[in-house]
Amino acid sequence: MTDDELPSTIPGLVARAAVSFPDLEALVDPQLRLTFPQLADEVDRAGRALVASGIEPGDRVAIWAPNCSEWVIAALGTLAAGAVIVPPNTRFKGAEARYVLERADVKLLFTVTDFLDTNYEALLGAERELPLLREIIDLRGPSWSEFLARDTGSESLPDALTGDDLCAILFTSGTTGRPKGAMLTHGATVRAYDAWSTEVGLRAGDRYLVVNPFFHSFGLNAGIVASLVKGAAIIPHAVFDVDAVMTRAAEEQVSRLPGPPTVYQSILDHPRLGEFDMSSLRLAVTGAAPVPVELIRRMRAELGFETIVTGYGLTEATGIATMCRHDDDPETISNTSGRAIPDVEVLVVDEKCVEVPRGDPGEVVIRGYNVMRGFIHDPQGTAEAIDADGWLHTGDIAVMNERGYITITDRTKDMFIVGGFNAYPAEIENMISDHPAVGQVAVVGIPDERMGEVGYAYVIPRLHATVTPDELRAWCREKMANYKVPRYFEIVDEVPLNASGKVLKYELRERARATLG
Repeated sequence: MTDDELPSTIPGLVARAAVSFPDLEALVDPQLRLTFPQLADEVDRAGRALVASGIEPGDRVAIWAPNCSEWVIAALGTLAAGAVIVPPNTRFKGAEARYVLERADVKLLFTVTDFLDTNYEALLGAERELPLLREIIDLRGPSWSEFLARDTGSESLPDALTGDDLCAILFTSGTTGRPKGAMLTHGATVRAYDAWSTEVGLRAGDRYLVVNPFFHSFGLNAGIVASLVKGAAIIPHAVFDVDAVMTRAAEEQVSRLPGPPTVYQSILDHPRLGEFDMSSLRLAVTGAAPVPVELIRRMRAELGFETIVTGYGLTEATGIATMCRHDDDPETISNTSGRAIPDVEVLVVDEKCVEVPRGDPGEVVIRGYNVMRGFIHDPQGTAEAIDADGWLHTGDIAVMNERGYITITDRTKDMFIVGGFNAYPAEIENMISDHPAVGQVAVVGIPDERMGEVGYAYVIPRLHATVTPDELRAWCREKMANYKVPRYFEIVDEVPLNASGKVLKYELRERARATLG
């Protein structure tokens, strides 16, 4: 393989980057600065420590922690050892994380004990009931140094890893209410994010402030993997705070800043924007919510962005399916989610999977190398998602124009997006139904100026039971990730049903909008 040839695995990308970008910074944290060769050394060290810890190729290693340099090293070390990354959402509560760890057969967990006053190990509970989980390592504690010290130099990293091997199991909820683990491969991930980074114009020497969480496909793949492909510095950022982001952007001369539209709107509306040097900003990739044309124009005029693009994807498609191109006009970027990435098919079809005429609505289906291998331990769910002809059925409704660009108009699965996080009503409803006073609940997403969308819950109490919205909200905050907690609760006697007894969600959405004015 030549220096410029694209490898088929992520460890291959690490090795290639060390040769291709020997003098560029690869990983930047307040207490750490590594060049690409130094990062490769740290990754090999972590990989050998995992081998010494008994981790074998194909084993699952979880990382439940915020964005930090140790996350990057632990993840890439996991892959170097031939193991598979399983990253639970940092907003999960204990029961949600336990389900993911059990479902994915996780043997070792990297985590932290002091993020936003949260001790993740404690959340799992003393009785974790995870017989396969052998060890927990605190990425920011003494156990991390002790773990790395297991590398004696005598362990060997596996050399038989191929592009067909699994690299990650990323969990995404579905309408059944239970998270599903999408199995993604090295080859598909490398190829997809080589295409992604090329289309957005990422380049060697870019300084990439990764605000998107690493547990998400965007942060993991469009953040870490894409930076390895092109030679961009990874600058992990744990929590979006507009002052902190602007400060780091100025201090580190950040050129690449991703995020949903709210990130850029918050910066533009900051009263002290003029006090920060934002002149290094060059490239923005946004999405997860509509992007107003005026916002795109302001980002270019007031923040100096040369390139602004958006796209569409889902975890089951390795996180990416369509993209705008870096030379598209503001109206295209605002009104569409782009067109298919190279070598991937995207169609808009009817219920028989026949393509509809351009401009007519239909379901988005995807076929190509980027489609997941399937859901772990769920052949039925896999068969429901991927048909016999290899088409991944997304459940998203869109129209496609004559140029092949799609515009998402609705979601058959009722998913809504809260500040960039996917929220699934069926999952939230199942969790709220565990409340002893709740008889029935229906959750819908409604527009919100700041978060994009938020949840609105209609609750029918059980017979002879009473409950208030404030009680339900407090209870939910104890039981589920905060983005899942509905903003609004309304206690009702009934909800509208169709002839089959199914809740008419569209009526509830209209009612919620009318209630809120």
